[in-house]
Amino acid sequence: MRERQQLPVLGQPPPERADAARNRQKIVDCAARMIAERGAEQLSLDEVAREACVGVGTVYRRFGDRAGLIYALIDERERHFQAAFLSGPSPLGPGGTPGERISAFLRALVDHFFGQEELFLLLEKSSPKARFAGPYHVYHAHLTALLAQLRPGADQRFLADVLLAPVNVGLLNFQRTERGFTVEQIKDGLDALVREIAR
Repeated sequence: MRERQQLPVLGQPPPERADAARNRQKIVDCAARMIAERGAEQLSLDEVAREACVGVGTVYRRFGDRAGLIYALIDERERHFQAAFLSGPSPLGPGGTPGERISAFLRALVDHFFGQEELFLLLEKSSPKARFAGPYHVYHAHLTALLAQLRPGADQRFLADVLLAPVNVGLLNFQRTERGFTVEQIKDGLDALVREIAR
């Protein structure tokens, strides 16, 4: 199973043979080291296979393509992030009002993307559909559930897409580098959007 198929659901990775687990970890560690040394833009599955001393076929079977390998690199942080908004302390986790939780979630998502900005940017470039695959489904379901409490009569699925639209790494990067917005200004703008939807 490719990593991008594992990521959307919070929990433990599926069981695997010990040798497969070792190879997977070796490949992921090698890719992380290469990115730290050379940057994410130069990441190539063929070169990762050479550096990790495994067959190219092993890398492609395990991860499918470069996007699959990037998902594996962000997987651990993604699982921690999902745990925080699904079962962590309030207001990000359960306990706050729907509006508070939505704002806390969007603010945390901004931090999550900026924390691994280079990888998320590479993911979007590697696969045009990557932005709407994997974790997007979890984020969307979470917001839809909160919006059902906040705006019972509205089309919550549409509003969840509206809230997620400005929180993509390409736009966030543009806002910070080209528009000169600070991270706090971006978060404040999202808070204002949530308030408008809540009215």
